[in-house]
Amino acid sequence: MKRTRTVLGRLAAAAVAVVTVVTGLTVTSTSAAATVLPNGFRSVGYMPSWSGDVNAIQYDKLTHINYAFALPNPNGTLQGIPNPGKLSSLVNLGHGNGVKVSLAIGGWNNGDDSAFEALAANAGSRGTFVNSVVGVVEQYNLDGVDIDWEYPDPGASADNFTALMRQLSDAMHSRGKLLTAAVVSGGNTANGVQPAVFGMVDFLNIMAYDGGSPHANYDWAIASANFWKSRGLPADKTVLGVPFYSRPNYYTYAQLVAMDPANANRDCVSVGGAQQCYNGIPTIKRKTEWAMANAGGIMNWELSQDTTGSTSLVSAIYEVATGGSTPPTGDTGPITGIGGKCVDVAAANTADGTPIQLWTCNGTDAQRWTVGSDGTIRALGKCMDVTSAGTANGTKIQLWHCNGTGAQVWQAQSNGTLRNPASGRCLDATGPSSADGTRLQIWDCAVSTNQVWHLP
Repeated sequence: MKRTRTVLGRLAAAAVAVVTVVTGLTVTSTSAAATVLPNGFRSVGYMPSWSGDVNAIQYDKLTHINYAFALPNPNGTLQGIPNPGKLSSLVNLGHGNGVKVSLAIGGWNNGDDSAFEALAANAGSRGTFVNSVVGVVEQYNLDGVDIDWEYPDPGASADNFTALMRQLSDAMHSRGKLLTAAVVSGGNTANGVQPAVFGMVDFLNIMAYDGGSPHANYDWAIASANFWKSRGLPADKTVLGVPFYSRPNYYTYAQLVAMDPANANRDCVSVGGAQQCYNGIPTIKRKTEWAMANAGGIMNWELSQDTTGSTSLVSAIYEVATGGSTPPTGDTGPITGIGGKCVDVAAANTADGTPIQLWTCNGTDAQRWTVGSDGTIRALGKCMDVTSAGTANGTKIQLWHCNGTGAQVWQAQSNGTLRNPASGRCLDATGPSSADGTRLQIWDCAVSTNQVWHLP
């Protein structure tokens, strides 16, 4: 499914017709180290040239920003950078806050990818394009380039795309710069990006939106990411795109929240008698939880469509990526119990419903838990959960996507127990037993050896 820009965005991009590589403007900032989220997780946002204020960006919650868009010419040169002063400011502010800034080249452009088709088909114009990209990256002190060719077709076009990306990879990586690309959510069009490209890029931004019913729903989006992984894209190069707007009509998330603040926690609302669907905070968080465990990051289209404060989607992504809305109350590490065994996610599986058990301590991520100040206990990007929010003795404990319910709140007591206030019962090793595979459950608090836990 093609990513469609707003009418304003398409007009702004189309208006850029100056055939020149650079504007004579020099950026003097120096690049800072990238903002680091746990496990190298990326939070990538696009900033359009035609919309949004660079001073309003939440830089401290992002790792990468792509400035959209520069357009290519058929001979391999670049058209003039739209709003170059905005790009300069973005680079300065981004680098000052440790964020990497890349230039996105291409975009939907009313479905016209003829310039990419022409330049990629000829070795000479491919070389011209690569030199043009190097020139603009160096002039603006950018950290890399994001190729947004929508879309190379399977066959000869795909071969040409691979050849172009190979030359760009050599040019960017030899200079310590990033090369990324935005790709379609799935389907036969995806074959225009050959698996050979996966080794040439630092990561791919998967445009998992403008599809699914309702729009960009969780299951459809995760299937899009898994489709690319099934083609051989490494998990750490898989960056899942999320929309900050609705379909079938294009309302920004900020507009929807302005209509009713409660819309921040919904995925579909009626506007003017028609249902508009998007991703509210719960779905954005759930997608981020999946990406934390199964991918390399989250990308959004686009930053100017977000809100600020408690309803911000960028903040929601950041909160999940950092383990909660506030810093953890304790270090990340193992939780040990009876027999010195560790609390463990069975088979390191990240699926909702995976049993939580005791197992011999082995130092794996399945045994690395973070205790949050919100009362959650998290591993593999998900939460320790009382199955079906049960309150009865013997209700089993599982891994589940974090949802803010009482079934995922645990209170550490001075006697070493972990109490779930919603049920009034304590975390308990069934049996009591310390055998590998012993399921955890809730049970009346008794301060017995199978209910005493040592937190990180």
